[in-house]
Amino acid sequence: MNEQAQKARAIVTGYHGRPLRIMEVCGTHTHEIFRQGIRSLLPEAITLISGPGCPVCVTPTAYIDEALWLALEQHVTICTFGDLVRVPGTSENLADARSKGAKVQVVYTQLDAEAYAAEHPDEQVTFLSVGFETTTPGACLAVKRAAAAGLTNFSLLMANKTMPAAYLAMADSCDAYLYPGHVCAIAGTSVPESLVKKGISGVVTGFTASELLTALATIITKAQSGHPFFANCYPRVVRPEGSPAAQKLVASLMQPCDCEWRGLGVIPASGMELRPEYATYDARQKFRIPPQQGRPNPACRCGDILRGACTPPDCPLFGKVCTPETPVGACMVSHEGACSAWFQYGGKF
Repeated sequence: MNEQAQKARAIVTGYHGRPLRIMEVCGTHTHEIFRQGIRSLLPEAITLISGPGCPVCVTPTAYIDEALWLALEQHVTICTFGDLVRVPGTSENLADARSKGAKVQVVYTQLDAEAYAAEHPDEQVTFLSVGFETTTPGACLAVKRAAAAGLTNFSLLMANKTMPAAYLAMADSCDAYLYPGHVCAIAGTSVPESLVKKGISGVVTGFTASELLTALATIITKAQSGHPFFANCYPRVVRPEGSPAAQKLVASLMQPCDCEWRGLGVIPASGMELRPEYATYDARQKFRIPPQQGRPNPACRCGDILRGACTPPDCPLFGKVCTPETPVGACMVSHEGACSAWFQYGGKF
């Protein structure tokens, strides 16, 4: 451990001030904090809260039901990242649909889905576009390539979200945010900087033990002033301007829309949808998907966990009915989910 990290560790472990609630917005932060044993270093005065930073976790049940309708009723080939295959819909998941004969292809990038559509012109192909600012540019690039190639058999079922409105919605749940480094790498630091004027504090950080400890120490140190603050503890990746090229690409193809978040409800202007000129690549419009009610398992507390109202062990299903092998909720399915982190590293908190 380098000298900076040692100093940061001393600040964190030696803290005995007023209680501080720090929310890790990013699911990868949640897992890394567990994996590297950082939770075990925290004094009682510091509480870490796992927030709504896992894109698969905050995707509502109704979205999975839409994908199931496309696969089973319209015989559309579904291309998706692996996590979504096992996320429960109202009555089944995409793995169940695949066992019934539905075509569900796991891909590694959005461009893989576009390439699959180009290689299979007789199939209608829909990519399940789920993610935050980090993955939205890839979805835009896939649509741009499909349009350039004149593909008529490719579309997106969109659940892309942006973080600024969620920061505002969750502000009362914590005293400071650990902002996601990869989101800020795309979006820049203007949003967290502007939130300081609204009384919201936080730091952006990376994923190594040194970076995470430095971020926590920075929050502890700056919180002593009693004033809102922001700090960039990830300057080797995050620039104030973010990625102008990615921002320009997204703005040219997509526009904000109201969006439902699991556990948080509908947050105005927190989602992204394709602009009207690209409507032919919007699966909801292309296939006229009927409204889906989306009824999650009432015993599952994923929604409460995502808004910081409880921790995974507070859920009656956690570690019993709900495990990584038999997940009941999205927070246990996703490799970024809080429940999967608490289960995997259960002896280290």
